[in-house]
Amino acid sequence: MATGILGLAACSAVVADTTTLSNKDKAVALVSSIETGDVAPIAYINPERYIQHNLAVGDGLAGFGAVMHMLPEGSAKAEVKRAFQDGDFVVLHTEYNFFGPKAGFDVFRFEEGKIVEHWDNLQEIAPANISGRTQFDGPTEVTDLDKTEENKAIVANLVDTVFIKGDFSKIGQFIGPEDSDYLQHNIGVADGLSGLSIAVQALNDAGLPMIYTENHKILGQGNFVLAISEGTFMNKHVSFYDLFRLDNGMIVEHWDTIEEIPAKADWKNANGKFGFNK
Repeated sequence: MATGILGLAACSAVVADTTTLSNKDKAVALVSSIETGDVAPIAYINPERYIQHNLAVGDGLAGFGAVMHMLPEGSAKAEVKRAFQDGDFVVLHTEYNFFGPKAGFDVFRFEEGKIVEHWDNLQEIAPANISGRTQFDGPTEVTDLDKTEENKAIVANLVDTVFIKGDFSKIGQFIGPEDSDYLQHNIGVADGLSGLSIAVQALNDAGLPMIYTENHKILGQGNFVLAISEGTFMNKHVSFYDLFRLDNGMIVEHWDTIEEIPAKADWKNANGKFGFNK
């Protein structure tokens, strides 16, 4: 597959049908090809305009091909668990084995049916949390398409009011009071507001508060909304990817990944971790 990627980076002669598949289907096919080795989905990428925001990977197809070349043969796994589309963006939630087992979110931006930009956030896979939930289980079906904008606004308000401004007195506007009202997939947090409160207090007591400084993007479709934010966790500069499921105007489930942002001297490209045009 790495040879195919590098070849496409040098020559745009590969032709793919970009009309019959949705952008979501193309993104799923591309990520799945990491495991299958199928080179055909590489042609869903515009090789002349592909911008990479994974800071451990060089820019363009050549950078991605170089990373794929380093993978031990037969080691890669990529099983997409959730997928949704918001305008020109596609969001995937994937179980990876990519230089080790990882939970990952990928965001692809499309222009004229081709992928032109990619962001991701990866975290090591851990055992089930105290409530018995993993980083991947739970509902996957996208529903309530008519509530997309309403649900995105709710999550944007939560992130700004509670996470960034720190007004936890208003969290009841977004999450119900019973533990069963909020199902938690974060590896270190139990279900419900009680589980969240215990985890936040433990971090504060240890002098390691979780701090959100800026929200960079809200993407959603129907009942699923992803918030991409920046801040500090365990005294490290990180990116937060928080995926929420909503039902009847309330947030009822949460998955996430937290990834440390390396020092700029260690970046393999100059595009930055975020770089969304809001």
